[in-house]
Amino acid sequence: MKKEYIPDKGRSLPVDPNLPKWICQNCHHSLCIVGVDSYVDKFPNDSSRSAMQGSSIHGASSVLGSTRMDNSFVVLPKQKPLAPGIPPRPRGMPGQPDTGQARKGMEESFVVVDKSESASDGSGTQLPSSEGGPSSSLQPNNSGFHSTITVLKNAFEIATTQTQVEQPLCLECMRVLSDKLDKEVEDVTRDIEAYEACLQRLEGEPRDVLSEADFRKEKLKIEEEERKLEAAIEEIEKQNAAVNAELKELEQKSNRFKELEERYWHEFNNFQFQLISHQEERDAILAKTEVSQAHLELLKRTNVLNDAFPIWYDGEFGTINNFRLGRLPKIPVEWDEINAAWGQACLLLHTMCQYFRPKFPYRIKIIPLGSYPRIMGSNNNTYELFGPVNLFWSTRFDKAMTLFLTCLKDFGEFANAKDLENNIPPEKCFNFPSKIENDKVENYSIPQSFNKQENWTKALKYTLCNFKWAFYWFIGSPNFQPLSAMVFSATEVPAVGFLYAKRGFDPKFVA
Repeated sequence: MKKEYIPDKGRSLPVDPNLPKWICQNCHHSLCIVGVDSYVDKFPNDSSRSAMQGSSIHGASSVLGSTRMDNSFVVLPKQKPLAPGIPPRPRGMPGQPDTGQARKGMEESFVVVDKSESASDGSGTQLPSSEGGPSSSLQPNNSGFHSTITVLKNAFEIATTQTQVEQPLCLECMRVLSDKLDKEVEDVTRDIEAYEACLQRLEGEPRDVLSEADFRKEKLKIEEEERKLEAAIEEIEKQNAAVNAELKELEQKSNRFKELEERYWHEFNNFQFQLISHQEERDAILAKTEVSQAHLELLKRTNVLNDAFPIWYDGEFGTINNFRLGRLPKIPVEWDEINAAWGQACLLLHTMCQYFRPKFPYRIKIIPLGSYPRIMGSNNNTYELFGPVNLFWSTRFDKAMTLFLTCLKDFGEFANAKDLENNIPPEKCFNFPSKIENDKVENYSIPQSFNKQENWTKALKYTLCNFKWAFYWFIGSPNFQPLSAMVFSATEVPAVGFLYAKRGFDPKFVA
């Protein structure tokens, strides 16, 4: 039988300041313990009693936190012994609603409510004293403090023993725990019913008892099967050992292959790195080669001799490197300039002749000595090719100019022979534009003695004209590759006139 007391919601429960702070062992919320002092005197030292003084355990978060229960207490009767394996159930808490079947195991617990209330006007701040005297505020009781703690401790120990759950608990946690234990009891009850049904079914089945002979035959049959199974197990174990040995060998091979693969990738990476390095080095070399090739092409297009010995004209005078060669009555050129022009011409002709040696028959030797050149004849006689000289009698100077003209003629014949040797058509072979015969060029005598200055200057101008043609053939010759960009094959050597036309030859040069 279970009785419930519905407190007045307008009243609140006072807190006993003498009691320590208790917390719920599950949710760890603070608990408020009330109404303990009035029952301390009734049970001063009896810790074995199961009926505990009217105490109410309220959680701070409980739904009954704002209600009041005056002088209510729970009496826990002796419990019946539980079946083995079934955990004890928690007993009902005051103020907990009835849940039907889930509360069938708690019929013997009940709640006794003391109807006596304080004579206060509903403020709910006072409780009746343990002697039934007038209502007053809760005062500290130092003499009964130890007894109060003992009562609460014994109550919590008894509750913990009965429920096998750490106490104290708030009402909310107690409800959850009760529901959980009820569910476990239902599960155990179903298992017991299932076991009992199986036991009844087994007891109802008929039992066939074998005879001694049948038992022996069955035993021999089972032993034979056991031996066969043992033999099969041994065979399988042998096969397993062989498979394990093969597996171990395969693992070793796999490890070796992994090592080889790792080494291969290391070598591959090293080779790739070296390849990239070589490619970068090759690209750098190719870039340098391209730059050098461009520089070489520029150098091939640059002719040193053409820049060092420009042959041109200045009015009636032929010039070489801007030095005039010849004299006129109206324009008396200084002998220093004439000597410098002859020095430049001798140096250029000597360079051209030396280049083709030994094929060129260098019979007349030219000795370039700056502005004081000399020429050695075939009889090893040396003649000076510089002035000043007597205008009427200058035999050595005239002989030197004649030998120079003869050497130039020999070079022209050598150039013509080289063109014929290179299978150039005769009409395109090298020939002087002005005919040279003995000491005359275009019927103008080159000696100065007993000669007019106009004729002598014109003969020198024609000589420089022929010299320029020979010079252009020289720099355009296929044998002159190191010094000229004009590189032609044997069938690509142009005519001399065309070569002069490409170089901007001015017909006024020989006018």
